[in-house]
Amino acid sequence: MARRLFQLSVAAALIIAVGGHWAVLQSVAWVSMAVTYSQTDSWDVALQKTFSGEKPCKLCLAVKEGKQQEQKQSVLKVETKLDFVCLKQLAYIHPELPFTLLSPRTHVALPRTESPPVPPPRLV
Repeated sequence: MARRLFQLSVAAALIIAVGGHWAVLQSVAWVSMAVTYSQTDSWDVALQKTFSGEKPCKLCLAVKEGKQQEQKQSVLKVETKLDFVCLKQLAYIHPELPFTLLSPRTHVALPRTESPPVPPPRLV
């Protein structure tokens, strides 16, 4: 249950971070406008009135104003951004490692000449 709650809270935080809450509110406004207009007109006329933009509802105006304020705030945040400059750059010079050329005999395992111990060793 706690994991499910955590997943839902992370999803909600991501939706809010990318501005999805405005899309949800705008959808709610459109549905409520379509339902209101459909009580007096046909669905075709109700949908045309809803999406024409001639008579926005209070929620549509609030969403529009909220988006504009959010854009203004993001512009202000960019202007107050501080740039940190590294004044001194450090350079590291690594010493060369010694190089040894291996002979071909060292790549081949030599056979063992002694016999295995009797009795074989046991784990203790």
